[in-house]
Amino acid sequence: MARTVVWTETALSDLDQAAEFIARDSKFYAAAFVKEARQAARSLKRFAERGRIVPEVGRPEIRELFVRRYRLIYKIEAAHRIYIVRFIHGARDFGSLWPQN
Repeated sequence: MARTVVWTETALSDLDQAAEFIARDSKFYAAAFVKEARQAARSLKRFAERGRIVPEVGRPEIRELFVRRYRLIYKIEAAHRIYIVRFIHGARDFGSLWPQN
């Protein structure tokens, strides 16, 4: 079953910031990086459960894929939607960024 993948504004901003940082050295590699991140997100349409459960959250609907050194963090919704919620460097403390409910 194909799902719809939706990037949140926060995740898009994260991706833009990462691309801007990489573009300081190479616009070519920045564009390739963005393409790779978007392809990883698109792959979730059919294989959303393949990502690992985010250890800081511990909920099966919150998962992540790695794109080079970055974490593409997403939420699987029952309504056949995948929300990309963050795209952060692996060295960042994700626990401090995630709202505790």
